[in-house]
Amino acid sequence: MGRPGKRALVVIAVVAVAVVAVLASLASASGPGRGKDARVAGRTAQAPAGTQLLYVGAAARVHPIRAGFLGLSIEYPSVEDYAGTNPRAVNPVFLQLIRNLTPGQAPVLRIGGDSTDHTWWPLPGTPRPGGVRYSLSSRWLAVTRALAQTLGARLILGLNLEAGGSRIGRAEAQAFSAALPRSSIAAFEPGNEPELYGTWTYYRARDGRKVKGRAADYSLGGFEHDFASAREVITSAPLAGPTTGSLEWMSQLGSFIASQPHLRIVTLHRYPLQVCYFARSNPRFPTIANLLSPASSRGLASLFAPAVRIAHAHGLPLRVDEMNTIGCGSDDRVAHTFASALWALDTLFALAQQGVDGVNVHTYPHATYNLFNFASGGGRWYGQVAPEYYGLLAFATAAPPGAQPLNVSGPGAGILSAWATRGPDGHTRVVLINEGSSAQRIGIRGPGGTGFGSASLTRLSAPHLTSASGISLGGQSFASDTYTGQLQGSEQVEQIEPTGQTFVVDVAPGSAALVELP
Repeated sequence: MGRPGKRALVVIAVVAVAVVAVLASLASASGPGRGKDARVAGRTAQAPAGTQLLYVGAAARVHPIRAGFLGLSIEYPSVEDYAGTNPRAVNPVFLQLIRNLTPGQAPVLRIGGDSTDHTWWPLPGTPRPGGVRYSLSSRWLAVTRALAQTLGARLILGLNLEAGGSRIGRAEAQAFSAALPRSSIAAFEPGNEPELYGTWTYYRARDGRKVKGRAADYSLGGFEHDFASAREVITSAPLAGPTTGSLEWMSQLGSFIASQPHLRIVTLHRYPLQVCYFARSNPRFPTIANLLSPASSRGLASLFAPAVRIAHAHGLPLRVDEMNTIGCGSDDRVAHTFASALWALDTLFALAQQGVDGVNVHTYPHATYNLFNFASGGGRWYGQVAPEYYGLLAFATAAPPGAQPLNVSGPGAGILSAWATRGPDGHTRVVLINEGSSAQRIGIRGPGGTGFGSASLTRLSAPHLTSASGISLGGQSFASDTYTGQLQGSEQVEQIEPTGQTFVVDVAPGSAALVELP
């Protein structure tokens, strides 16, 4: 084929110009946001003025969230208060509320607290000790067995140590071991907060005299001896301890672990606030401002950092197996408000970031911080769910088992509480908690840039921090009397399109936002 002539070249040039013009016209007519080039151009846009950037970075130097991380702690009498007295018909609302927090997991339930040292398995021919107020029974064992089997739960069971001697604890351990499946007993936990044995009144004698569980000079060394003595007669399950809330005793944790070769779980306690012993001006006195202060969440978690390092150096897991808002005294104006939900969400993340292996949130009927109450009528169980439970549920949603905590940084991390995880499903989840009085606009930039697609946003909100009702998670709430233990209403999940490399989220004052990145 020969070369084109001069006239042919002119025609080709004219046609090419026309084609370019047509293509340009079509691109213009397609409008913004259409076509790959338009998407890329749109992503160079700037976030709105006033946006505080939050950068989600690499994995934090801590292990992923353990299965069973979020558990409950209840008192011995609370088993039948919550589960009922019929082992063939365990309260289904209670069961569902536990399952909500541990989907696809074996829940870790700790049974103990103050009732640990006030409970016994009656011994034939032995008078009930002065400090014992609650007697275990075959019915209690049957209900606990049904509860554990139905849930596939792992139990940490407190054993009475304060009453003195080892016979009472051994009798309890034998009764538990005979009645409960071996696979359901994670550990026995001798005693409860033994640092108080020498200072707090255990019971009053008939003459009104105050009787303490131990001598006034009782120390960690004395407890180490008592704990070792308990192990000599209790060999049917591993032991957990030292079940203390004392910072002084925690500082000697290495000594305790070294003295107890059969210890398998390190257990510690902490409450951020107390009514007892503190003036209203003290930062640990119960107020909503004090509950939502960094000292009550991140500060509380940081107290466990040395203990976590010590426990892990010995190859042992560490559980904060008793924790809630107010440890001594009561104040419903703080504990039974939406503020407790934000505190719980923040504190659980802070503990996970410190490497804590699990947390058991304490609850029992009529406690100032109880998570739920139950009753039955017409052959059906129903319950009332407290505000704090919503915070636990939000954490369970944002931090599933296997989720790796991520580092966050930037100005946004300085004006509210921000946490992030990378789930085993590959999704990055970001939690923004605004405990202040002003709305905040946060621009989230994910690790390695933001891929195409929208993020999903679920809100945890209430009318006010002081609200005891009107609380919702993703637009859903528990009925005032729930017969199912499940959230009701239409789920509300917002979709957020990226602005440039940023997902912009407005977080109302006194609320939290759960963002799942694409």
